[in-house]
Amino acid sequence: MAKDHGPSVKNDTLYEDLRRDGASKEKAARIANAKAAGTIDHRATALEDRTKDDLKDDLMREAREIGIPGRSKMTKAELVKAIREN
Repeated sequence: MAKDHGPSVKNDTLYEDLRRDGASKEKAARIANAKAAGTIDHRATALEDRTKDDLKDDLMREAREIGIPGRSKMTKAELVKAIREN
């Protein structure tokens, strides 16, 4: 059973899991509270779950910053893989 972290943390179990995974207290509380409130945008959590159009600006910007050659001709899966490998 999760320890009660007081009224500022709305989901104690998630908070503890995030802290165990290395998240700061602030980040863990922010994520746990957003999850409890139902305000987390789940589409943003997995690159594979988003369309290339959804990701285009973010992926292309990140790929450009990293310096990935041939990024404009890559598929979404290729972009995700290239970004994760760099």
